[in-house]
Amino acid sequence: MFRTLLGLIVAVLLVPAAWAQSGYRIQAGDLLQMEVLEDPSLNRSLLVLPDGTVSLPLVGTVRATGQTIEGLRSSITTALASNFASPPTVFLSVGQLNPVTTAVNAANAQAAAATIAVGPTIAIYALGEVTSQGRRDVAKGTTLLQFLAETGGLTRFAASKRIQLRRLDKSTGTEKVYRYNFHSVKAGAQAPSIVLHEGDVIVVPERRLFE
Repeated sequence: MFRTLLGLIVAVLLVPAAWAQSGYRIQAGDLLQMEVLEDPSLNRSLLVLPDGTVSLPLVGTVRATGQTIEGLRSSITTALASNFASPPTVFLSVGQLNPVTTAVNAANAQAAAATIAVGPTIAIYALGEVTSQGRRDVAKGTTLLQFLAETGGLTRFAASKRIQLRRLDKSTGTEKVYRYNFHSVKAGAQAPSIVLHEGDVIVVPERRLFE
């Protein structure tokens, strides 16, 4: 009874925001915010990947592009339902639009920030079981370990022994993949000093069963 009442109260509070986003169709590159009332450990940012999907713990991938926020929320609820005694209460909202959609605003923001810049930055991308997915601008010279600390670390579903750093070699057009064992580093092993480069993509896969 309490859970039902709490769900109704939160739903009423979110009606204006839900109405404002009701007509929006999700695009690749959007960053969504998901909250699951019954299990806060599932709360996270969802990056819509270039193939049009989002990656969910316990479930895998769910098609997102072309759907409304309400449509995707319903799909996620259905996908997660088998992990709960009754269908979970899922809240979904747009945290950040595709950078192409907001290019003008981003350009204006960058111009305004140029006068107070403290040093050169590079664009790094993170996806998978990280606390904060999407693009992050970090100081030049930042290491992978510093990046993980700055962005809030990993989720409890992360395969911390199998972190990947994907880097495009512009001279050959091929991608190099570096492996990073964050689990060993946390246990006291010496951390390899991997300095991030512009455009690096950090991928943290979901932990396998019994891993």
